Amino acid sequence: MNKVAIVTGTSTGIGLSTAIHLAKAGYQVVATMRDISKAQLLKDKAAEAGVIVEVAQLDVQSDASVKECVDATLANYGRIDVLVNNAGAGFLASTEQMSMEALQKTIDVNFFGVWRCTQAVLPIMRKAKSGHIITLSSIGGLIGQPFNDAYCAAKFAVEGMMESLAPVAKQFGVHVSLVEPGPVNTEFVATVRKGNAATALPADDYAPLMRNYMKGSEQVFATMGQTGDDIAAVIVTAATDAQPHLRYLTSDAMRGLAGRKYVDTTGDSIVAMMGARLAQ
Repeated sequence: MNKVAIVTGTSTGIGLSTAIHLAKAGYQVVATMRDISKAQLLKDKAAEAGVIVEVAQLDVQSDASVKECVDATLANYGRIDVLVNNAGAGFLASTEQMSMEALQKTIDVNFFGVWRCTQAVLPIMRKAKSGHIITLSSIGGLIGQPFNDAYCAAKFAVEGMMESLAPVAKQFGVHVSLVEPGPVNTEFVATVRKGNAATALPADDYAPLMRNYMKGSEQVFATMGQTGDDIAAVIVTAATDAQPHLRYLTSDAMRGLAGRKYVDTTGDSIVAMMGARLAQ
């Protein structure tokens, strides 16, 4: 039987591309999403690629939903070889101006959602003495980004969780990997920007900083942005590596940026670099 992979957040973007790429690589893919009424694009893309994926409902914010999907997958296929924690949500705001409701949702989706799904598959993989948990992090999980306070906090938490879990899971034959993209031009980014526009900051001290940051970000995405397919290809590489790494940065530019943090243990150069993005 083909290896079985559960992928979360597959209605658009990186998750959709990952489901297709894993299916093309020979995996039986259970492509999950919170709202399966949004599955048509995935089905169309799968048909174009000549592959079959199973669409399943999974809300990473619900313990019951996660358990139901994992239990059903195990019952249907008898195994779960790969979990790709991809579902996520972004939010742009300063710490001062972000509501607790928005903060809690951002942390719940990006961190607790990863925790729920990982916790659900671990007993299965541990008993099988085999498996691979691959989690979509971000360069924002290594280096804080202005106005991404909540998102980066969640991704930093994911990084700490997975780095701590990796050596323990390996004792049971289970691999743990983090995939860390930089700018990716997907619907995810467009949604974050649209949400920010809908809740625009008032004309106060933060407004010019936000405008400068957004202007600079547009240039960064235009010149350095990758595609969902680019990131999916890295995920497949991680899934198929005989000896998977803990971290997979997805471009030379991001490897250079991450390396800068590791070299400068004071963190001063990162603060200066990000601060420059806020000034004209």
